Amino acid sequence: MANYDFDIGIIGGGAAGLTIASGAAQLGAKTLLVEKDSELGGDCLHYGCVPSKTLIRTAQVYHLMKNAAHFGLPSLEIKPVAFQEVSRRIQSVISIIQQHDSRERFCKLGVRVEFGEPSFVDEHAVRLNGETYSAKKWVVSTGSSPSIPPVEGLNKTPYITNREIYSLERLPESMIVLGAGPIAIEMAQAFGRLGTKVSVIQRSNQILTKEDKDMADQVMNVLREEGVVFYLNTSVLRAKDWGAEREVVIKIGKDETASLRAEIILVAMGRDANVDELGLKEIGLDFDKRGLKVDKRLRTSQKHIFAAGDVTGEYQFTHAAGYEGAIVLSNAIFHLPRQVDYTYLPWCTYTDPELASIGMNESAATAAGIKHSVWTEEFKDNDRSLAEGESIGKIKMILDEREKPLGVQILGPRAGDLVSEWVAIMNGGMKLSTLASAVHPYPTLGEINKRVAGTFLSRKLFSERVRKGLRLFFHLKGRACGSDI
Repeated sequence: MANYDFDIGIIGGGAAGLTIASGAAQLGAKTLLVEKDSELGGDCLHYGCVPSKTLIRTAQVYHLMKNAAHFGLPSLEIKPVAFQEVSRRIQSVISIIQQHDSRERFCKLGVRVEFGEPSFVDEHAVRLNGETYSAKKWVVSTGSSPSIPPVEGLNKTPYITNREIYSLERLPESMIVLGAGPIAIEMAQAFGRLGTKVSVIQRSNQILTKEDKDMADQVMNVLREEGVVFYLNTSVLRAKDWGAEREVVIKIGKDETASLRAEIILVAMGRDANVDELGLKEIGLDFDKRGLKVDKRLRTSQKHIFAAGDVTGEYQFTHAAGYEGAIVLSNAIFHLPRQVDYTYLPWCTYTDPELASIGMNESAATAAGIKHSVWTEEFKDNDRSLAEGESIGKIKMILDEREKPLGVQILGPRAGDLVSEWVAIMNGGMKLSTLASAVHPYPTLGEINKRVAGTFLSRKLFSERVRKGLRLFFHLKGRACGSDI
């Protein structure tokens, strides 16, 4: 039997890598964790989830201050945003969380942490900083990077991505956003609220293309009312640097062209897996630009090498990476053949209002040819929502022929929190009658979950058949006002 330096080696110190390293070491495996950057935490901590949600909250507070009169408060004179102060707050939040993801903490757990850019020299060993490290099993969890489109002149035109946007020296007067996915739309709203004139360019006819169009359109309409300009069905022909401004020439539809200028271009057109410079091809791993090819147990074409997180190209969410990390632990350490199941994986776009989803949406059910019904409730009918000045949005519940939930989408205040109840309901196989009969505190936004289930069940409970039965057995007299239909 070969003698390896470590039981398991992990390349990448983001959500997936940290989950695996922590679990493996605490289970008694001799663990090596390698991170190319100078600190652990990955893209989520330094350039993604944490800074973006911090910025979004700052922009939300500023927006509320500007709209104080809507809440019966005196109008305020609001000073322009000093983005250096915003950036300083973002970095302070990152620093606090960084303590949890520090090298020292993982060393105490038993993990050896090394920094640098490793490359496989064979199926069981990597070369790092002039040293060779071998492991019985490996995990590639190197994450992803912003995808840069092949636009003429863009390589000669300064632009930013999510890696630079949180450390700008000042708030830009104007910004052109290439793309309309979650990152693009979150940043468009946040910077628009802080005072930047924002234009969004999208190739298709809707933003947030993975969502139902009616929900995505509502988000777009909110941003439009706040001043964000959208160019849909639009392609980017070329870009040019004019010094103080950047120019983007676009083609709208089939024939119309236009020129847009802004201080900054934000490129947010998807992500590419970080698979270069790792020597993966030399050891026979299958991958493409989208990511490493893995089976349901997250094993690559070399069965002792696993992959988790963004690098697989599947679901590029931090919580998905953490979930996949647990799958790898089960297979690599416990030797239990556990498989991934994304059927009820939730996700959320943190606009205001938020848009959260779990399971299949209406578009996906239709595309799959599944017969289904759609049940909705509006937030304008929720008392707590009205009290908080939030009337936009709705919940959509998709049921199959057996009247079981296929999925739920929520567009409304704190939708990311509200969808968590459906995580328990759908993963636990709970009946809708159980949700409808459960007592929710009043007034809360969570009542909308109970109400949509109750609306569906009331069709049966208050049917003519039930009413006739009750009249027959209990001699009920019917309506006291109006005609008895």
